[in-house]
Amino acid sequence: MARNSSSVVYQRISETPIIPLFFNADLGVAQSVLKACYDGGIRVFEFTNRGAEAPAIFAKLIDFCEKECPDLVLGIGTIYDAKQASEFIQMGADFMLQPFTTPEVGEVCAKHDIPWMPGTMTLTEIRNAEVLGAKIVKIFPGNVVGPGFVKAIKGPMPHSKIMVTGGVEPTHESMKTWFDAGASAVGMGSQLFPPALIAKQDYQSISNTISDLITIYKGLK
Repeated sequence: MARNSSSVVYQRISETPIIPLFFNADLGVAQSVLKACYDGGIRVFEFTNRGAEAPAIFAKLIDFCEKECPDLVLGIGTIYDAKQASEFIQMGADFMLQPFTTPEVGEVCAKHDIPWMPGTMTLTEIRNAEVLGAKIVKIFPGNVVGPGFVKAIKGPMPHSKIMVTGGVEPTHESMKTWFDAGASAVGMGSQLFPPALIAKQDYQSISNTISDLITIYKGLK
């Protein structure tokens, strides 16, 4: 079961609302990237469920976190159905993200008090997800709608908490634009983990980028 309570998950997201999104079929690479992010200051990390190897790797990452990253909140992304949700919860997922909204997944998460962050793209979808129990909703892909969309949503729905993924860049300008628009958190994947750095095993550069991003965020507050 989850290593962290739902209240701890939400607190960590609030404190450091930059969430790396990563998948690699090589356990060693996954562990090294996770540790690099942790060393850079990340305390919330999404391992993305892409590929047949994902469940086995995720289970081992949970064990890795216990020893190497004790206060890291580790969640799973790209969950399709209730069966997958149940399996990853049993492994120890602290939270769950979807690219869309599946009510059955929300029900499973609610049963186990696991934070559920479903994907949405319209005001109706956001409100429906909130009614189903989502305290944070994901806007994906963010580059399609842009920061102006988030700002517009916050007009009629000022209390909605929105995590944006897709289109967020690891730069001061991009971070400022999204957070100024009203995003509560941002998720970043490939731009944080250039294939060239992974190939060279240059994990220190990843840590440095993460550290810089956290410094940027603190400067925006």
